[in-house]
Amino acid sequence: MKNIPRIFVGPHIATGTQIPVARDVAHYLTRVMRTTQCLVFGDGNEYSANLSDDGRTLVVGAQTAHPDPSGQITLMFAPIKRTDDLLNMATQMGVAKFQPVITERTTAHHINWERMKKIVIEASEQSNRNTVPVILPPVRFSELDLSNVVFADERAAYGATTSEIPTGTTTVLVGPEGGFSDSEFSALDASGAHGISLGRTILRAELAASIAVAQASGVVK
Repeated sequence: MKNIPRIFVGPHIATGTQIPVARDVAHYLTRVMRTTQCLVFGDGNEYSANLSDDGRTLVVGAQTAHPDPSGQITLMFAPIKRTDDLLNMATQMGVAKFQPVITERTTAHHINWERMKKIVIEASEQSNRNTVPVILPPVRFSELDLSNVVFADERAAYGATTSEIPTGTTTVLVGPEGGFSDSEFSALDASGAHGISLGRTILRAELAASIAVAQASGVVK
């Protein structure tokens, strides 16, 4: 199935059904990729499909044997200027859900979340996933349950002691470009959240998110 375009079509896919297709998708298949064949996916499953002769529908064929490589991680993150890059990379890493968190030092308050949804769809199509991660509505840091959270602890770059990631971790938190505030660190420490080191350097938030997800994904069973 290599090099066949993949199109996210949402839930309730079944062999023999016909799915209305947007004009830009039909153009992409026929004019850019020069094909009428594709793979369609959603809800963890993938099917072969063909564009109809009139270019208006995708006719769903047989289900493929491709397993969904998506993970179980929920990434809680403070919106940043490059939220699109953060979501793109983390989607490719297999994140299941995104939870935007407004922290004391969050400066990016006007994110176009509809555009972000398109970005995670495109990243899912490209990265061979059979699901698209959910982007939840933003919440404030004070609303979080921090008791079972693993968070990227930039204090480790200055010599602070951090812990190992507990087996089965499914929730990861990364802070904004300015880092967590003192009161937020106090709340994390008091809650029993697990601070992890991402190395001796201070990373950009979008890179920190991907590395933290990679570390947590390695201990999910």
